[in-house]
Amino acid sequence: MSGIPKIALAQVNPTVGDLDENAALVSDWTATAEKAGAGIVVFPELVLTGYPAEDLYLRPDFVAAAGERLEEIARQVGSITALIGFPDPVANPVGRAIAANAVAVVSNGEIRGVYRKRLLPNYGVFDEYRTFRNGAGPLVTEAAGTHLGVTICEDCWDPDSPVYPELAPKAELIVNSSASPYHRGKGQEREEIFRRVAVDKGLPVAMANMVGGQDELIFDGSSVLIAPDGSVLARAGQFTEDLVIWDPETESPDPAPWMVDLDEVYTALVTGLRDYVVKNGFKHVGLGLSGGIDSALVAALAADALGPEQVTCVVMPSPHSSGETQGDAREMAGRLGTELIEFSIEETMAAYDELLGDDAAGLAAENLQARIRGNLMMALSNSRGWLVLTTANKSETSVGYSTLYGDLAGGLAPIKDVPKTLVYELCRHRNGSSPVIPESIISRPPSAELRPGQLDTDSLPDYDQLDRILRLYVEEDLGPAEIAARGEDPEVVADVIAKVDRAEYKRRQSPPGLKVTTKGFGRDRRMPITNRYRPWQP
Repeated sequence: MSGIPKIALAQVNPTVGDLDENAALVSDWTATAEKAGAGIVVFPELVLTGYPAEDLYLRPDFVAAAGERLEEIARQVGSITALIGFPDPVANPVGRAIAANAVAVVSNGEIRGVYRKRLLPNYGVFDEYRTFRNGAGPLVTEAAGTHLGVTICEDCWDPDSPVYPELAPKAELIVNSSASPYHRGKGQEREEIFRRVAVDKGLPVAMANMVGGQDELIFDGSSVLIAPDGSVLARAGQFTEDLVIWDPETESPDPAPWMVDLDEVYTALVTGLRDYVVKNGFKHVGLGLSGGIDSALVAALAADALGPEQVTCVVMPSPHSSGETQGDAREMAGRLGTELIEFSIEETMAAYDELLGDDAAGLAAENLQARIRGNLMMALSNSRGWLVLTTANKSETSVGYSTLYGDLAGGLAPIKDVPKTLVYELCRHRNGSSPVIPESIISRPPSAELRPGQLDTDSLPDYDQLDRILRLYVEEDLGPAEIAARGEDPEVVADVIAKVDRAEYKRRQSPPGLKVTTKGFGRDRRMPITNRYRPWQP
């Protein structure tokens, strides 16, 4: 690898809108990289503003303030070349877009060049055509005696795009600033894309990816330096800030190993939960702990993300709650070391029965229990300043097996994108470290316990079957006939799809959830509430 300078990949966790803190982060890490002897330091895409800042990019004051911070940083940069992501104002706005998604090339106290992202993603969670104007050409610049081909995230992803053939003309090293969000297995998929670029172009590729949580998105980092033959020279860790420095003259550290699958997913959820709480200024979270599997997973995630001293579990038994589940809930709070509060809702249920009479029967009575509990949690939130965590998983959220203003009441749904079958896997995986979840919670048939003898299978297919159908319909966009052709019962498929479509109004009113699958609810899957398309009807 002769001729390639000592390079640093600055895998940092910026906060959207915190321009001063983000600028300080860039300055500090640039100084650290320069002190370590690096000639180049690469930061993630839009590091100065955080990503995605959504419609903040349409505000001239925000774009101008980011530019001011960039100029301040530039004056402090010495001989090292820093590549810094920022929104660059455009002279001729298109629609409402007033800026380009850009990288500044900074050294010796000045901005020496600017590259504007050419391929703007407009699928899944991305809305970059709404907020940015795309760039018009490549940028190759000299830094530390090397010609750098500067790219941003999506520019490298599609070999069939018109950008790809002219990605980095006459470059000796391709650098890429990324803010590529996580889903299960995404890190290795992403690395394979950049390996293809390195081999196709016969050039080393250095990619710095963002890390941390931003609303429902999680960024896994996994920044990487790849040789022209596709071998990995350096790799940063997953879900952690990291400054990776590769020196061609010395033996560099071994690339960080990949996490095993369930450890990766669990760590992603912990990362997203922690950053949502911390970046939004909350000091404490609370959740209803029922003795069921879903609230058990959320409690474990919260304690691991924040520490048990910042978590309160609330047990709210009704006359239908079994002694076994309530005992498990109390036992789990004790194992975690969290605060435990207990309210019996029996008298409150009786008051509703007296007030509503026949209108407090059947499904209404079941939902009233959930809404009483939701009211209690929100009252505690108001009085104590908590963020309330909800506990519905993706399977339940998909088919509407949850209660508006009840168990959906809260500020964050950590497992909203976690299918029920994965909930069980994650609980077993977490217990592999220390058995914080009582085994009886994992082995007991799932039940909402809103009526005597209730089981989830009274209303839903077996979760293995349900999750297979939901993956094909929600994540892969297959229709009922295509799903049935995969071997699923056509009647069950029709029933599940009908439930998913009818529950859209509920999902629209539920709190944001952390994305860990290829397609989560929220910004990733957008369906109309008013919708008469009925593929499940003959």
